[in-house]
Amino acid sequence: MLYDIHEECGVFGIFGHPEAANLTYLGLYALQHRGQEGAGICSSDGRQLYLEKSMGLVADVFNEKRLRRLPGYIAIGHNRYSTAGSSVLKNVQPILANFALGSLAIAHNGNLVTATELRSQLEAEGAIFQSSSDSEVIVHLIAHSKGSDIYERIAHAITQISGSFSLLILREKEMIAARDPFGVRPLSLGMKDGAYVIASETCAFDLIGATYIRDIEPGEILIINEHGLESLKIFHNQRKAFCVFEFIYFARPDSNIFGGINVNEMRKEFGRQLARESKIEADLVIPVPDSGVPAAIGFSEESKIPFDFGLIRNHYVGRTFIEPKHSIRHFGVKIKLNPVRKLLEGKRLIVIDDSIVRGTTSKKIVKMLREGGGAKEIHLKISSPPTIGPCFYGIDTPTRRELIASTHLLDEIKKYVTADTLSYLSLEGLKKIVPESKNYCTACFDCNYPINFPGEHLKQMEFLFR
Repeated sequence: MLYDIHEECGVFGIFGHPEAANLTYLGLYALQHRGQEGAGICSSDGRQLYLEKSMGLVADVFNEKRLRRLPGYIAIGHNRYSTAGSSVLKNVQPILANFALGSLAIAHNGNLVTATELRSQLEAEGAIFQSSSDSEVIVHLIAHSKGSDIYERIAHAITQISGSFSLLILREKEMIAARDPFGVRPLSLGMKDGAYVIASETCAFDLIGATYIRDIEPGEILIINEHGLESLKIFHNQRKAFCVFEFIYFARPDSNIFGGINVNEMRKEFGRQLARESKIEADLVIPVPDSGVPAAIGFSEESKIPFDFGLIRNHYVGRTFIEPKHSIRHFGVKIKLNPVRKLLEGKRLIVIDDSIVRGTTSKKIVKMLREGGGAKEIHLKISSPPTIGPCFYGIDTPTRRELIASTHLLDEIKKYVTADTLSYLSLEGLKKIVPESKNYCTACFDCNYPINFPGEHLKQMEFLFR
């Protein structure tokens, strides 16, 4: 997938290492795919907190000079992609605040579905917000809590919020991690050289040489300080709702998430199941890079149809570029992808992508393969079920009206994207592959939302019930 659905955010933290800020920088670098709008790091030397953050990619935000301004043995970091709040510096995290019990910084991956209501309530009580991010609501809930210590305040705050959250909280002498009771977003605990490490994905552990220990449990608050680890569980008997789209698109293929399941192997299995469900004669299987690659390999292995890279991706394209004054057809796609005509010309192609959102990108890719690649036939196969519902739990998806599969039949979508055939992985097939599928949120495919949301979100669902 190249467009339409955007990443959420990435969080990383480390406790007990003399190079905490430098390792956090590397951890954020590994998690860059989860957010490209802004990055920030907050560190502590045991006496006070130090914060550096800015708009842009991790490598652009931080240099040696800036990292030297982040002393200490504890640090948390955040890569931002806005799912709530506009893309401006004041919304970049971590968010740093001072209150009665000292200083506190917070980094949040997820989305609070009750943020608007809670914000209005807090403002009525005198709270002054510095940003439009829903993450700041958590800071104010902690500050306004009547709990006797910070742990009671954090526990009280997160029992008031509804939605998805994988949180890192930094204080002068400790780091605290918390995960929502549904476990929507991944969050893992590791160790490096005696220091504890927490990250959204294990690929960050690999880069710094940390060892994976376990996941932060859904509903768990994990306190890390000079006394070691202390786990608090304030939610019980709650169903899990891991985001299945982490496997399909968001997480890096080399990460192990949701109990140590490898993302690359899961995507291959989706491709194999897709091949079992949609047999067709063809000459070549090609992926839409990069997220379509593992599924295409799995499809090729199962179908015995050769695999190759028929679309080459330019990995050096940033988030913005200058378009030529004279129109070039499909410019936005062509700057990122180019067909290998000598490989594709006259071939019957099976093209594997991870999803179709609005359909506009798929249509451009199909036309590019015909006109620029000379393909004889194009059979578009999607390694996930049709996306029919927007996400309210930390993924920036279009409204229901903009999701082509929610408003069009399969044959209508096929005609729109101009493919010879089109098929999706069935929801039943997906659930057959995912271990303990009852523990996953599949709302984007079936509109069965595990976490209730208030009226403002119903506007995006307004014709679901017609």
